Amino acid sequence: MPTNVRPPYDAELAAALTLVNDQLPPTITPGMIGALRSARVTSPIGELLEGRNISHREVTIPGYEGFGMTLSIFAREGHESGPGIYHTHGGGMIIGDRFTGIEVPLEWVERFGAVCVSVEYRLAPEFPDPYLIEDCYAGLVWTAEHAGELGISTDRFIIAGGSAGGGLAAGTALLARDRQGPRLTGQVLIYPMLDDRNETISANQFVGVGVWDRGSNETGWAAYLGDRRGTGNVPIYAAPARATDLSGLPDAFIDVGSAEVFRDEAVAYAGQMWAAGGVAELHVWPGGFHGFDLMAPHAQIAQAAVQARTNWVARHFSA
Repeated sequence: MPTNVRPPYDAELAAALTLVNDQLPPTITPGMIGALRSARVTSPIGELLEGRNISHREVTIPGYEGFGMTLSIFAREGHESGPGIYHTHGGGMIIGDRFTGIEVPLEWVERFGAVCVSVEYRLAPEFPDPYLIEDCYAGLVWTAEHAGELGISTDRFIIAGGSAGGGLAAGTALLARDRQGPRLTGQVLIYPMLDDRNETISANQFVGVGVWDRGSNETGWAAYLGDRRGTGNVPIYAAPARATDLSGLPDAFIDVGSAEVFRDEAVAYAGQMWAAGGVAELHVWPGGFHGFDLMAPHAQIAQAAVQARTNWVARHFSA
């Protein structure tokens, strides 16, 4: 049952959250999807690239069932070879595009000479499971097959995503393992959306408050899975928290706020990886609401979170 007992927000983040909620209410309902898609929720890519020594080009590839799907490719000007990042964007399965949250991997492109490929997967509810995960997997396969011409060293090839993109990154890594597909060396799961059941303590603590509350989570998962949500008929690739075997997966970095719906499923996923003998670095940022690092980048805890994530990528790419 929903509870009013919950961890407090970090003081700096609490002040920022008031401004955030003026634009983005805690609860997203199905009737709000159209308006959110029409709103400017992602900065124009030209603005994000301004002042950066990064080139951007696009290709159209066959997605699931042959659908023409766009991939955006980012690299430093004059790039020849370096690590690879495959990016799956956030947006609760229902909004967003390949540029949503792209600020995160763009930093790694600049700092580490990496190539980032970001996928424009189709959105629910118009395209329910398995369209999203299969589109993501198709883009991963294409990226691996074209690694040479993209300048990607496949011995340093990670998948990364935030929120729904974190869940899709985890699901894509599971698909790659089970289909013996492209070899990923790491996965960066940023406050990932992993569990359709919406039954954890943290899911019940955040109702009508914060960013992406329990009601929003119900909206996103219902759009993605329809009547299957919460039943025994949900594949692990759609909801990776359903997986009982997390062996054989790439090393993971997982982070999440203590004051958000996804806290407990992220922590549990790290625990499942350790139980299976895997490698996972877990950070739970005290007082962090969902997406706090992007929505309140000035806050000290947001800067610490970004630095910890970047440090992991640096160690991974240099190993």
